[in-house]
Amino acid sequence: MRHTAKQTNLRTLEDLYRALARQRPVTIQVLKEEKNEHGRKTGALVETLRTLEIYDLTTTADGRILIHGMDRETGEDRAFRLDRLLAYTVHRGTYTIERPAPEDSTERPEFADEADLIAFEIGRTDAEYWTEHLIAQTAQQALAA
Repeated sequence: MRHTAKQTNLRTLEDLYRALARQRPVTIQVLKEEKNEHGRKTGALVETLRTLEIYDLTTTADGRILIHGMDRETGEDRAFRLDRLLAYTVHRGTYTIERPAPEDSTERPEFADEADLIAFEIGRTDAEYWTEHLIAQTAQQALAA
């Protein structure tokens, strides 16, 4: 197993993305939040060992990187935080579990031109901030010309 404490997050991400691209299962040793008998998180972290078939790497709003994959033991969709990853092994086999269909809300719509794409991205974030930022940037470009 590769221990993440002995390498950079970038190296870990490269290995996980390569496993995703080549459809190689990955066994991870990770800290996860413990749940009580009612299914509520207790706040305590416990080590777990899982074999995942990674299908996506995403970033949360607060900047944390999530590893999404199908758990080979349960066949369910799981997500783990990269910063809680302790060690991992990329296997030589291939995927065996069917992954979930993408959600409609995560599919990217088609855009006619760059302006439509920019408007879409502005709408996804804090519109006031980006509008002011783009107006200031456009004004600077106009002055420079």
